[in-house]
Amino acid sequence: MLVQRQENNEILIKLSSDLNSFDFQRLIEYVRFLEISSKSKAKQKDINDLANSVSANWWKKNKKRFIK
Repeated sequence: MLVQRQENNEILIKLSSDLNSFDFQRLIEYVRFLEISSKSKAKQKDINDLANSVSANWWKKNKKRFIK
């Protein structure tokens, strides 16, 4: 892998062809997350509360699928 910052402030990443498309997509999603979250003014507590709420709601709706 090679990472270079270009003169126009873009970052060029060259990857091996050994990386499969699923792994590459996960990498792109993570980089996008970093880009979006870097501008966030949310506090960690708010993020944790939201994550817990989403998890609790998901589990409530899907519990029957996993516990018989």
